[in-house]
Amino acid sequence: MADLNALHAEFIGRFQAAPRFYQAPGRINLIGEHTDYNLGYVMPAAIPLFTTVAIAPRTDGRLRVRSSNFGETLEFGLSDRDAAAPRRPSHWIDYVHGVAQSLQRYGIALRGADLLIHGEVPIGSGLSSSAALEVAVALALSSEAGHLIERITLAELCQRAENDYVGMRCGIMDQFASACGRAGHAMRLDCRSLEYQLLPLDRDAAGAVRLLICNTMVRHSHAGGEYNRRREECEQGVRALARRLKGVTALRDVSPHALRAHQDALDPLIYRRCRHVVTENERVCAAAAALAAADLTRFGELMSDSHRSLRDDYQVSSDELDLMVRLAEQIDGLYGARMTGGGFGGCTVNLVRADAVQRFTALLAENYAKATGLDPEIYVCETADGACAVGH
Repeated sequence: MADLNALHAEFIGRFQAAPRFYQAPGRINLIGEHTDYNLGYVMPAAIPLFTTVAIAPRTDGRLRVRSSNFGETLEFGLSDRDAAAPRRPSHWIDYVHGVAQSLQRYGIALRGADLLIHGEVPIGSGLSSSAALEVAVALALSSEAGHLIERITLAELCQRAENDYVGMRCGIMDQFASACGRAGHAMRLDCRSLEYQLLPLDRDAAGAVRLLICNTMVRHSHAGGEYNRRREECEQGVRALARRLKGVTALRDVSPHALRAHQDALDPLIYRRCRHVVTENERVCAAAAALAAADLTRFGELMSDSHRSLRDDYQVSSDELDLMVRLAEQIDGLYGARMTGGGFGGCTVNLVRADAVQRFTALLAENYAKATGLDPEIYVCETADGACAVGH
């Protein structure tokens, strides 16, 4: 967690005002990858890596925003024309612009403010640094404007900011987990209805377990690129299947049996993309049942199946991610391992027996470094609560 005393001192030194603090966590996705924008099922959990926003009001209707990570300060007016479009591609201020625009379009009369943003979520790691930034900024701006937004609505507004403003056609999962996460739990989220089930994630029948997040140290950047292309491929599959199957408006509406029966309607590549999504939805539901029964052996098998599907059918893994999973599978104490996040780099998520964590971590780091020359970052973490105000 960020050092609030240090951020408080930095804020006063830069802006000559006493701030309030808000934070939002990153997330790990245990299973259910690339299903959210197909209105399917996912199973994320918030993790204790946070983006923290310090904020104090201004009287001139402008936002002055400092990023401690990038060492950069930018300013814009809430009614400026240039706040309606990004200043440059893939810049951190785009997310702040987008959130401010999304809140105002929702009807919230924002006030001017000074903001200091500090992020702990590694950028490009697949742990949703962008969602943590969006949710923390949205909570800070709306709270300082005197509006208490229901958390699901907060997640929807942040998703809209990333879709419409940043140009990343993501689903709701990342923002939802950051806004609504619960410590000690994963959540099975229905991305169509936004109903969710909290599932305890701390032990199986034999004892305690831990989540290990293993950063390959290979960053991904998929906004406007491969990620959006995968979404377009899924939409192409939906259009073809809808001509054969009544009531199909998303891949969520297609069963594996129906997909196989109408394989001839699809280009082979599109069929593989669809096969990943429809089988991944089934895996999430099976994983929720396994977690509810504390059957982590079965849960781990489903994680492995998910990784293979992402690697072979959806083709969003990478050599480094595949290597990290293979190495983990050779170490005692593992229940399951898979890539997590959008893909093309970033992190794996590993479910490991608590008594095996120390040896597992040391061996995995050593073997990955030998194979790649890269020293991985490995986080042993619990799950966290969602976005909130924090005291100084």
